[in-house]
Amino acid sequence: MSKVERLYHLHNILSQRRTPISRQDLMERLECSQATLYRLVAELRDYLGAPLEQDADNRGFYYDRSYEQPFELPGIWISPAELQALLTARQVLGNVQPGLLAGELESLQGRISSLLQQKGVDAQESRSRIHIQSVAGRPVPEHLFQGVLGALIGRQQLHITYHGRRKDDVSERDISPQRLTQYRKSWYLDAWCHKAGGLRSFSLERISDQSLLDKKAKDVSAKVLAGHFDSAYGIFSGPAEHQAKLKFTPEMSRWIAEERWHPDQKGAYDENGSWTLELPFSSARELVMDIMRYGPEVEVLSPESLRDAVTQAARQTADMYKGNASRVPGLVSFPLWLLLPVCRDMSDLVWS
Repeated sequence: MSKVERLYHLHNILSQRRTPISRQDLMERLECSQATLYRLVAELRDYLGAPLEQDADNRGFYYDRSYEQPFELPGIWISPAELQALLTARQVLGNVQPGLLAGELESLQGRISSLLQQKGVDAQESRSRIHIQSVAGRPVPEHLFQGVLGALIGRQQLHITYHGRRKDDVSERDISPQRLTQYRKSWYLDAWCHKAGGLRSFSLERISDQSLLDKKAKDVSAKVLAGHFDSAYGIFSGPAEHQAKLKFTPEMSRWIAEERWHPDQKGAYDENGSWTLELPFSSARELVMDIMRYGPEVEVLSPESLRDAVTQAARQTADMYKGNASRVPGLVSFPLWLLLPVCRDMSDLVWS
């Protein structure tokens, strides 16, 4: 425990007590010697101005509470571990969305780095030890992200121009932002669409223009949002109307059993070591693509409509490559399931 951490800990101990705490108890809790304890007491009392008193009878220490306001440590009093955590959070945010809160956090990051250097910690070295590799994400312009975030936090309506991939059309609409969702390395804005008169999810990179309106946003409760957007599978909204039952091979089950496909999923091993996964869904489109990633390592047990959808998708993909297999040496025995498409981004399938 560093000196800063011990001072911080000592202050917390004394702030939370109404009676004196003995010298021995403090030494044990601060993991320090008697000499170190007295140096900490002197610094807290003489240099930081704490109303720290010593009980004459049992040599215990306590804060004098006769003052009108309780004593607080001056300035931003953060331990090195907490400073490191702040830098890590800043780095993660920067990788999730480049430029996210950059202006607001840039000066703070510099101050944190300076404080860490005073404590003998190399902030740059710490950052270099964390690597986040983003693949297949769709970048969102910083000005657009900041505009949406400002409307969301300020609870104001937005006028947007939106290009929906599903119908390949451009529309203008007024929306009341409800929340931002980061899903599979892409950003989505869950909002109340005043044009459609209901909740919709908009892929952020498909918003080509946005302007803040001088109108208060319509508020939708967290419970309603969760029921509309979170009950179904994946990014597709609406209440879950079906229950999927999937069976994975024993080899694949070692990985799948630790994965979270849905908050309400259920799973269990059978006597052969296969993992059976049950989860709710509404639209089958995204679920079919996720199932196809595992080829013959998974079987859809139910419902029949989902089995048919996976069968059709697999047959269409196999037919696409069937003609080429006989012309490429060594490809005849190649497992066609490895050629099945992998769903990397759902932004072309959300509401438009």
